[in-house]
Amino acid sequence: MTGADVLLLALGAVAVGSGVLVVTTKHLVRAGLYLVVCLGALAGDYLVLTAELVAWVQVLIYVGAVVVLLLFAVMLTRAPIGASDDLDRPGWPAGLIGGGAGLGLAALLVDAYRWTAVDLPEAGTAERLGGEIFRGWVLPFEVLSVLLLAALVGAVVLSRPDIGRTAPARGTEAR
Repeated sequence: MTGADVLLLALGAVAVGSGVLVVTTKHLVRAGLYLVVCLGALAGDYLVLTAELVAWVQVLIYVGAVVVLLLFAVMLTRAPIGASDDLDRPGWPAGLIGGGAGLGLAALLVDAYRWTAVDLPEAGTAERLGGEIFRGWVLPFEVLSVLLLAALVGAVVLSRPDIGRTAPARGTEAR
């Protein structure tokens, strides 16, 4: 094992551990911060794999934008900051579904590749990556931006109790 392999495994363990903490914590803000750690560890994995562009896109887009949007949405909706009993649900259904999904994906991977050698494509460049993103992946990026905008507008609407309230009809005001 090389040093890069050890670093890759360590960052992967940090990502998995913080991902587990994201879904098991009862504190909503802490879940967002654990998500930052998880996404940062993934960016570190990309750096170890010499995919610097993908690593910095991970940091800028996911850590810098999505998590900040999530935390602002939590703050704007006046959600409980501390521990919440609403988040305390039995864990066995989630474990059962997660384990089943993991076993299904593992079986699919084993069935798809068996023990065959897979030829690696030629090394990528920033030009090829940019061309692929802006040719074939423009629509998903635009849909994601509209989805995030709708989430932000929804958070603002939910945080303002005066929006959406109908005015009482004339003559029916309480005296």
